[in-house]
Amino acid sequence: MRARAGRAGQRGEGAPAAAEEVSLFQRSGRCLAERVATREVGVMVMKASVEDDDSGWELGLPEKMEKSNTNWVDITQDFEEACRELKLGELLHDKLFGLFEAMSAIEMMDPKMDAGMIGNQVNRKVLNFEQAIKDGTIKIKDLTLPELIGIMDTCFCCLITWLEGHSLAQTVFTCLYIHNPDFIEDPAMKAFALGILKICDIAREKVNKAAVFEEEDFQSMTYGFKMANSVTDLRVTGMLKDVEDDMQRRVKSTRSRQGEERDPEVELEHQQCLAVFSRVKFTRVLLTVLIAFTKKETSAVAEAQKLMVQAADLLSAIHNSLHHGIQAQNDTTKGDHPIMMGFEPLVNQRLLPPTFPRYAKIIKREEMVNYFARLIDRIKTVCEVVNLTNLHCILDFFCEFSEQSPCVLSRSLLQTTFLVDNKKVFGIHLMQDMVKDALRSFVSPPVLSPKCCLYNNHQAKDCIDSFVTHCVRPFCSLIQIHGHNRARQRDKLGHILEEFATLQDEAEKVDAALHTMLLKQEPHRQHLACLGTWVLYHNLRIMIQYLLSGFELELYSMHEYYYIYCRADGSQMAEERIMEEQQKGRSSKKTKKKKKVRPLSREITMSQAYQNMCAGMFKTMVAFDMDGKVRKPKFELDSEQVRYEHRFAPFNSVMTPPPVHYLQFKVNLLLRITANYLVLDLLGDVLFVPSHFAEIVK
Repeated sequence: MRARAGRAGQRGEGAPAAAEEVSLFQRSGRCLAERVATREVGVMVMKASVEDDDSGWELGLPEKMEKSNTNWVDITQDFEEACRELKLGELLHDKLFGLFEAMSAIEMMDPKMDAGMIGNQVNRKVLNFEQAIKDGTIKIKDLTLPELIGIMDTCFCCLITWLEGHSLAQTVFTCLYIHNPDFIEDPAMKAFALGILKICDIAREKVNKAAVFEEEDFQSMTYGFKMANSVTDLRVTGMLKDVEDDMQRRVKSTRSRQGEERDPEVELEHQQCLAVFSRVKFTRVLLTVLIAFTKKETSAVAEAQKLMVQAADLLSAIHNSLHHGIQAQNDTTKGDHPIMMGFEPLVNQRLLPPTFPRYAKIIKREEMVNYFARLIDRIKTVCEVVNLTNLHCILDFFCEFSEQSPCVLSRSLLQTTFLVDNKKVFGIHLMQDMVKDALRSFVSPPVLSPKCCLYNNHQAKDCIDSFVTHCVRPFCSLIQIHGHNRARQRDKLGHILEEFATLQDEAEKVDAALHTMLLKQEPHRQHLACLGTWVLYHNLRIMIQYLLSGFELELYSMHEYYYIYCRADGSQMAEERIMEEQQKGRSSKKTKKKKKVRPLSREITMSQAYQNMCAGMFKTMVAFDMDGKVRKPKFELDSEQVRYEHRFAPFNSVMTPPPVHYLQFKVNLLLRITANYLVLDLLGDVLFVPSHFAEIVK
């Protein structure tokens, strides 16, 4: 085991920095070894052997580095001795080694951060597409079927790796054929290369337009490469169809006939032709689906849904023929990238920005098929959103879709399908009309009822239209938030509460104005707080989502659970009361028609179940704390009050429900804590939860 003291010299920081690091190792002695043993600075020591996933990055010491003046210090013995002295669970914290030093050590010493150094450490010439053609290391015509299968499969793997957040330069454009398809003479390879370029271009356009990605989700830079813009989408799909038809004829000509003895070579050719046919058709279908999503008509979504069924049927044939393609060379000196004809992982190394490049690990071919299967299922789900007409149902759809942690492409397709270029929902409905329909279905405000005298009142109409117009931006933003990844959603939900708090203030003012107008014309009728109640309901939903996302992201410590559950309990209870009030308002209207299922019954039952569960967990955590079962940290730089205020800081902008300050919370908690109360109330909460969920299942 060697301490990598000379790393500063590699970074070009000069001999003084390297010497300083050497002296650091010499001074630190056992202290450093102990830190390494406790994983505080484990990254400052280079392992002799690394995991399989990192094979290829452990290149050993280059000759030029061995010959340099760097002094390498072997700390293996000190390290092992220090490890033997440490007890299980014992940690050592040095005041001079804090978070900043730890992060600096990770950035400098992690072998994966040396992706940019590989180009200087391989003993071979890196060729671009034209140079490879002249050198004869790449074929541009008469590619064999196994070569076509292998190249196509690896391109699919690179495409998926790009969709998972890596750069085009380190993934798709490591395939030399993609650089300039005009040089390719093989019709199948040329059509496939153009198809991949078009898929990348349309996917990039969709993701950019939806704007629901962060730097960790997606990289849209093309590094100056041509994305086949000189060829139309229709032309590319036509070329793929021609290759597909040609392969289908070869499949039929090599098919076994009844009573005829089967030649093994003919059977192998048949299987390989079928494999190429499946891959070319899958590329064409996937490209056609993405093209369909660029159209504004909703009929195009139905077309995409049918095409996804065809794509799903092709995956089994692709999976069963993976072994027919040529395999990547198992050369660990070139990293985890596929090394095979047509691929050069280092060809774009000079195009990467002058920062620590992100480590791109191309996924395996077996994983590629599974990924495509999940992508197809997600796109099928996206197509179902056009069948929804109610804003509340659409919000629920986006929430449920987001809970699956979908990829950035499917999230973007959902966003662009919902709100098309002309800013209309599904390209048909105005967002203002969707908001009005949501108001009618949830609170039925008199001002939106044709039977009310305010319906044709110009002043009342101006009030409600102005309010609805102001609702459009917050609700569009809320729907867009559900298109981001789960970690980013939490932060954005906290910010949008400010917009909804402003909207709630406006709703209360409009309610008061409409109530005054209604009393003047119909003294026996009241407008009440219809609009304010509706906005409050959505405020509570956002607050509950914000709290629950903390559990999903594992942000809370055990000792914080009790006040998180307490706040969630209160929010769920308030939401439940709002829905019950709306339900009573609906059921008060007598009707002779056949009894119908209450429209909010499922939501009320779910809210009751969540409320009982949160209340039960709150009381359980309080009981554990009273019994000394919850381990609390020794607060040095903060306190429980600081943590409490930090957790609920986004709620301070919301005045309804009013924020509960820490001291007020502790006083209320002390008043409620009695042994009998906790036990009896906890039993009630626990017993109610199963009955609520049983009712939902029915």
